Amino acid sequence: MKISTILDQIDDGGVALPEFQRGYVWNREQVRGLIDSLYKKHPVGSLLVWTTKTENADARGDGKLQAGTVKLLLDGQQRITTLYGMIRGRPPRFFDGNADAFTGLYFHLDDQLFQFYAPLKMGGDPRWISITELMQKGLGEFLQRIAQVPELAPNLTTYINRLNAISSIQEIDLHIEEVTGEDKTVDVVVEIFNKVNSGGTKLSKGDLALAKICAEWPQAREEMQARLRKYERAGFHFELDWLLRNINTILTGEAFFSFLKDVEPAQFRQGLLDAEKHIDRLLNLVASRLGLDHDRVLGSRYSFPLLTRYLVQRGGRFDDHRERDRLLYWYVNTMLWGRYAGSTETVLNQDLRLIEEKDGALDRLIQQLRRDRGDLRIQSQDFTGWSRGARFYPLLYMLTRVWQAQDWETGVELSSHLLGKTSSLQVHHIFPKALLYKHGYDRSMVNALANFTFLTQETNLRVSDRNPAEYLEEFAARNPSVIESHWIPMDRELWRIENYPAFLEARRERLARAANEFLDSLLGGTVAAPESADVPSIVDREVVVVPGGVDSDDEMQLLMEVNDWVVAQGLPTGVIEHEIVDATTGQPLAVFDLAWPNGLQEGLSQPTVLLVGETLAAEEAANAAGYRFFTDVEAFKQHVRHEVLALEEPVPA
Repeated sequence: MKISTILDQIDDGGVALPEFQRGYVWNREQVRGLIDSLYKKHPVGSLLVWTTKTENADARGDGKLQAGTVKLLLDGQQRITTLYGMIRGRPPRFFDGNADAFTGLYFHLDDQLFQFYAPLKMGGDPRWISITELMQKGLGEFLQRIAQVPELAPNLTTYINRLNAISSIQEIDLHIEEVTGEDKTVDVVVEIFNKVNSGGTKLSKGDLALAKICAEWPQAREEMQARLRKYERAGFHFELDWLLRNINTILTGEAFFSFLKDVEPAQFRQGLLDAEKHIDRLLNLVASRLGLDHDRVLGSRYSFPLLTRYLVQRGGRFDDHRERDRLLYWYVNTMLWGRYAGSTETVLNQDLRLIEEKDGALDRLIQQLRRDRGDLRIQSQDFTGWSRGARFYPLLYMLTRVWQAQDWETGVELSSHLLGKTSSLQVHHIFPKALLYKHGYDRSMVNALANFTFLTQETNLRVSDRNPAEYLEEFAARNPSVIESHWIPMDRELWRIENYPAFLEARRERLARAANEFLDSLLGGTVAAPESADVPSIVDREVVVVPGGVDSDDEMQLLMEVNDWVVAQGLPTGVIEHEIVDATTGQPLAVFDLAWPNGLQEGLSQPTVLLVGETLAAEEAANAAGYRFFTDVEAFKQHVRHEVLALEEPVPA
C-alpha cells in the first residue's frame, strides 16, 4: 500500500493505533535515518496490522473510527507516525510523544544531506529545503526560488530530480501483513506483537493491564502523562512504567504488573491520586531532609513504589521524626548499594512482604539490607568512583546540602534555603582539568569524585581553572572554615599538583566520616529537623534542566570504549561530558556525553557528538550548537568508517 494511502486511511479512521501500544519514542537521528533511506530507495521494512471489528477496537486517541473494520498498527507505529508528521506537518490524532522529533527536517540540494534546522548554518541558503514544506506545497514554489538564484540555475535539472525523489516518497509501497480472525484477542495480539518486535521495546503485562483500564477509562493514560509532565517541569524525569508501578503497589501491594488485571477503573483513578499525593510528599521530603532536589541526584527510583505503599498503609503519616529518618536511612542505602539495580520486581516484592505488618517494618527492611549487603558503613574507597555517573555522586551532593557546606566567595550555606535553585549550584573541579591533564593524569583521576565539589555559578566562574595552591590559600586566608566545610584537607602540601593522589585519599577519608556521621544520625533519630510547612513544595516549582550528562558507570565505560576505538583509528580523543555554555551569560546549555568540538578531522569536519540515551532536549541543543549528533554507537562507527575515514573495507569493531 502506498504511504500516501496509509496516511489518508489514518485521516479517515481506517488505520489507528491500539490502546496497548506505547507512545512515540523515536529521536531525531532515527527520523533522519528513515527519510534518508526512503530517499535512497532502501528497504525500510513491512508493517503489521491487526484487522478487527470497529466495535471491538480499543484505539488510542479520540479520532472517529470508520464503520465495519479497522486496521490497528502493531509494528510500524514509529515509521508511520514519523511519515505522517513529516508529510502532514502535524502529528496524527493518536499521537503521544514529542512532535519536535520530526519537526524541522531539511535537505541540502548539493550535498544531499538531511539535517534538522540550524538557523546559523541554514539561514539565507536557498539550497536547504524544508521537507514538510516541499511535501505540502509541491515542487513549483521551490523551482521558482532556485531559478531566481543565478549560481544555482545551471543545476536546475539535477535539483528537480532530487526534489522529485523526496516528493515521491509518498508514493512508495509498504508491504502490510495482517493479523485477522475471531480468535485474536488483545492478549493473543500482544503476544504476537512481542514476537515480531523482538528488536524493539516489548509490551509488558503492565501495558496490557493499562490498555484494559483505558478501554473503560480512556483518559487514564493522559491523566498519568499529566502527572509526569508536572514532575518534568519540577526537574524530575520519570517513566510511565515507574508511575504505574507506584499505582500497582498502592492498590495491590504487589510489584508484578499482572496483579493490575482485576483493578477496576474507579480504583485505578483513586490509586493515581494517592500515588501523586505520596510521590509529592516523598520528593519534598528527600529534597528538604537530604538535599536531593533534582533529577541527576535522585537515586533509587524503584524504592519509591515501596515508599508510597508504606505511606498509604500508615495514612500518610509518620509516628515521629525517628520513623521518618530511619525510612530515609533505608532509602539512602538502597541508592548507595544499588538495591533495585537488578531484578527489580523480585527484590521489590520481597521488600513489600516485609512492611505488610506495621510493627517492626523498618527493622525488617534494614536487617534485610544488612543480610544482602553486609556492612553498611561507608569506607573511604567507596569514593574512588569517578564522573557524575558514579553511584556515590548523589551522596557527595547530599553531604554538601545537609552539612551546610559554604560557598567560598559569599559564605552562603549551600543548604535547604537554596531549594529549587539548582541552577545556582555547579560542579567544580578542585584541581582543574587542564592542569591535571598537563601533568599526565588520566581522565579517571581528573574526574575523581573526591576532586568534585559544589559552588555557586559566580564562584565557579571566578575560580575557573586556577591552581588550587593559589586560590585555596586566598579563600583560607579570609575564612578557613569555608574551605574546611567542603572536607578539603588543610595541609597546604596536599594542595600542590604533585601531591594530587594524596589529596584525593585524604579527602575521601573526610567524606566517608561525614557520610557515616549523617547516616548514623538518620538511623538513630538524633536530629529532630521537623518538616516545615513554610518550605515551598518542590513539585510546584519550574526549573530549567540542563540536558545531557553521563548517568551511570556502565554508560561511562561504554563512552570510554568508544573513545579508545576512535583513537585507534588515528583520530583525536573526544571530550567526555563536554559542557556547552551561553557565551553571553555563562549559563550551561547542555552536557554532551562524548564530543569532538573541532570535528573528528580537526578543522576539516563538522563538530560531532555521541549522545547515549539522552532526551530530545540534548539532541536539540547539539543541533542548535552546530554539532552532527549520533544516538547509536554502531551508527556513529559507521559514520567514522565510511564518511570520516572513507574506507572501502570496514574497520574491525
